[in-house]
Amino acid sequence: MSETTLRNGLAVLVCLVLAGPGYAQRELRDIPDPDPELERATFVVDPAVEVNLFAADPLIAKPIQMNFDAAGRLWVASSSLYPQIKPGQQADDKIVVLSDTDGDGRSDRTDVFADGLLIPTGIEPGDGGVYVANSTELLHLADTDGDMRADRRRVVLSGFGTEDTHHILHTLRWGPEGLLYFNQSIYIHSHIETPHGIRRLGAGGIWHFRPETMELDVFIRGLVNGWGHHFDRWGQSFVTDGAGGQGINYAFPGAVFETAKEEVRILDGLNPGSPKYCSAEILEGRHVPEDWQGNILTNDFRANRVCRFAIEEAESGYTARQLGDLIRAKSVAFRPIDVKQGPDGAIYIADWYNPIIQHGEVDFRDPRRDHVHGRIWRVTFRDRAKTQAPQLADLDTEGLLAALESPERYTRQRAKRLLKRRGAETVVPALAAWLAGLDANDAEYEHHRLEGLWTYQALDMPEPALLGQVLESPDHRARAAAVRVLYHWQDRLGDDGSDATTLASRHVVDQHPRVRLEAVRALGRIGTAAAVVAAMQALDMPTDRFLDHALWLTARETSDAWLPQLVDGKITFVRPEHTIYALEAVDSPAVVPVAARLAGNDQVGSDVRRRALELLARHGGPAEFDLVLAEVFDGAAPAQERGQLLESLVKASQTRGVVPDRSAGRVGQLVSGDEPRLARAAIEAAGRWQVEEAWMPILEIAISDDAPVETRIAAARSLALLRPDEAVDVLVEMAGDDQTAAIRPSAVEVLATLDVTKAAGRAATLLAEAESASQAAALIEMFAQRKSGPAALAAALDEQHVMLPATVARRGLRAAASAGADGSALNEA
Repeated sequence: MSETTLRNGLAVLVCLVLAGPGYAQRELRDIPDPDPELERATFVVDPAVEVNLFAADPLIAKPIQMNFDAAGRLWVASSSLYPQIKPGQQADDKIVVLSDTDGDGRSDRTDVFADGLLIPTGIEPGDGGVYVANSTELLHLADTDGDMRADRRRVVLSGFGTEDTHHILHTLRWGPEGLLYFNQSIYIHSHIETPHGIRRLGAGGIWHFRPETMELDVFIRGLVNGWGHHFDRWGQSFVTDGAGGQGINYAFPGAVFETAKEEVRILDGLNPGSPKYCSAEILEGRHVPEDWQGNILTNDFRANRVCRFAIEEAESGYTARQLGDLIRAKSVAFRPIDVKQGPDGAIYIADWYNPIIQHGEVDFRDPRRDHVHGRIWRVTFRDRAKTQAPQLADLDTEGLLAALESPERYTRQRAKRLLKRRGAETVVPALAAWLAGLDANDAEYEHHRLEGLWTYQALDMPEPALLGQVLESPDHRARAAAVRVLYHWQDRLGDDGSDATTLASRHVVDQHPRVRLEAVRALGRIGTAAAVVAAMQALDMPTDRFLDHALWLTARETSDAWLPQLVDGKITFVRPEHTIYALEAVDSPAVVPVAARLAGNDQVGSDVRRRALELLARHGGPAEFDLVLAEVFDGAAPAQERGQLLESLVKASQTRGVVPDRSAGRVGQLVSGDEPRLARAAIEAAGRWQVEEAWMPILEIAISDDAPVETRIAAARSLALLRPDEAVDVLVEMAGDDQTAAIRPSAVEVLATLDVTKAAGRAATLLAEAESASQAAALIEMFAQRKSGPAALAAALDEQHVMLPATVARRGLRAAASAGADGSALNEA
């Protein structure tokens, strides 16, 4: 290879590696003028709306999250230090309060409520002050003398991880039931001490917290960098991910999403393949046009736009359909990072304003990083009256209860917070009277009753009678929300949880699948064997991916409660199909005794028996292997299914080293069978279990041009296990020039396990002929993963004077680098 060719190839490789977003920002030279009006001139907005500037620097800088209080003021967490404080630098990030005192849609008063903070990434007013996510801590700051400066600081919780400053505690949000929700992201490991014990979350997820009792629990687990969470009118959660690719995610208690630590099953989002989004706000209220009601707004901050999705019900879950953008900016510094609907019905957008957004790809102290600008944009609908928000703090208890009937979420939510502050002793009698006075013919009657139920929950006062009424609502959305309340109250409705179990069990067979989903999760939280037996009855009605996920979680998380009792015969599930589903969810050797009983029971049905045999193959020992093999050899199941069982045995032998007690030799009878899957599995088993008498028929298959390619490959692997020394010459021949192109790479791969030098010689020939860059990369990566592989392949390439096409060389070098190999010899070759 000439020096010029090598140099050009490396230049192309460097360009390919650097052509990502981080490199594009490193090349950024045209820094926009920070004038807000010049930025606004670059906005392309939906025709239904208009945009004005609510607030901008120097009044605020680098807004990260914002939320409104009951007085209509906008509280903003801002950080000029992000992404990293310099050695010796004084922490001076701020909490700023913006007020529009004359109602003209522009902030005319700014109060610095607190300073001296270190990268505050979340904020939510409440409980006489404001909650702030501040690095490792959740703080509560309060102003006791009325001067709009915090003079009391309390550490509410501590022990949140700080491994990455854009993954630390963030996205504070009050739930409709009075719980405070907040997120953390993938790199964070949190260990929180509470009066109720240590709470841990070792990756991404969402917490929920009741401040007055200090009860902290994990709501969902997973996501990469989940910077968005909101609730619809009926309390259902939707989450966005600032570093994921699933769009809008529908979440329910315990749901597990991508990146969740040590989880084997995850729930996909509603828009796989979407860009990364942060923040989430669901629109409602009188200022919002009908065709925008219930839409979710979120921010594609990388593409400088605010996006809009329509959310629609679909069985137990939802679908999300992307609509036109609310705003798309031509300015590269427009970085929408949070979006909230205000008390006037308008949409407020926190613009972090920065031409540089990458956290790691661009130097932390790159001088082009903007640390001083930031702004809040206000979006209103044309020809729609603004909402006149009530002065909630001036209302008496009855007035606050009447505010629960408001069509605006802001009004309902903040009214509940104020009712909470007044206390149960004052509020409960008036709440009961308000509920009794509701008009049953009102179209919003069911929602009003639900708001009343949530108010009892916010007051931490269980009200079984109202719960029972809403559980029987004709509106499935209210029933589902009531079951979620039951999820939280389950240990306060009966000393042994029996009342909660009875109530939730009734809704496992509800006519609507979302109610069934909520009931399954409520029973999972109850966690008794009886509760899980009841939950599995959801299998008797149609399921979808969300309900299946909920069932699987419930069975898996509660296995310590029900599995020992099932093994001992102390409980039984209603149907064998329930039993096998629960056993599959646990997926551990502990299921073997029950699986063996099912496999030996001719009355349970062929599907249940097959699944039980699969569990025995996956987790059993030699005796269970013989049971499964009896079905493989003599069972009445189709050959395809018997082949699948045998494959499971082979995989278990490979991973756990288990072999049958007595029946291994019989697999030799199947290697030449007519059913390809069964024959391939038998060939693999013969090699794995050292069935010597199968050598000759497997050899004939390996060298036969008439045998299917996949079967020949299985034969090659088996020969290498049976007689390694004799197999080398066979594999060299199978990788030869006169063999079909489909068989040669696989023969080289098997040969490399026995003789890497001979395999490299055949691989060099294949690389010289390669037309597919991906095939070549796979070959090089295979050698890169072996201790002497790179050197052997480099020597073969040199000896045969192989000149690789540029595309093949690039892919191969990247493959070697990704395998972590010492690629110096390959680079030189």
